[in-house]
Amino acid sequence: MPSSVIKYFSYDADRKTLKIMFITDMFYLYKNVPVRIYKMLKASGSKGRYFNSYIKDKFKFQKLEEE
Repeated sequence: MPSSVIKYFSYDADRKTLKIMFITDMFYLYKNVPVRIYKMLKASGSKGRYFNSYIKDKFKFQKLEEE
């Protein structure tokens, strides 16, 4: 389902990192994210709501330069 907040996201299981591209075209890398969080984000009907409840302010992150 398309999100009004998140444009794209991917998960690196080896590094436990979740990369999110927001509709503003800004990329953020969230660290030490359990695979279950990624799977639930993927399955969520509202990506933005899930992000705000379970990812935002819960994991360390860094802003990435545009790719």
